[in-house]
Amino acid sequence: MNLNTQRWFVLLLTICLVGIGCVNAPTEPVQDTKAPSVPTNVLKRLDLSNQGLTQVSQDVFKKTYLTELDLSNNKLTGALPGEIRQLSNLIKLDVSDNQMTGVPAEVGQLQNLRELDLSNNQFTGLPLELGNLSSLELLDLRGNVYSTQDLEKIKASLANTEILTD
Repeated sequence: MNLNTQRWFVLLLTICLVGIGCVNAPTEPVQDTKAPSVPTNVLKRLDLSNQGLTQVSQDVFKKTYLTELDLSNNKLTGALPGEIRQLSNLIKLDVSDNQMTGVPAEVGQLQNLRELDLSNNQFTGLPLELGNLSSLELLDLRGNVYSTQDLEKIKASLANTEILTD
């Protein structure tokens, strides 16, 4: 008996048994057999704050289902890895209170990002690609030194974004 024949047989047998009262019909709706793209039991927020991290594990960038990533209050230096672009579902990214010096242009590809906290780092420049973040509602730049010319260009593209500066 092939798989389709078996399925039909089980379906017909169930209908017959329900009809004569041998088994109860299911009261719960039957769930779709397609697997969801993100398991419902998977946390969508990853909090790696206050861990003393000096770098971000590459495994973090494979968690494409993440909507929030908190890397604040660590010892991160240099730039955030360009692989951040893989986290396309991010809504909130917090890298505040580190010693980071650069923001990669790839951050501009995070089209769902609504909140970006870059405060209290050592950024010396800002990528103009931040202006591509059309969903951004809050950009926190306090506690950094950066080019005001760059910021003015970014602000021009982010008219509906609250930008916090010193």
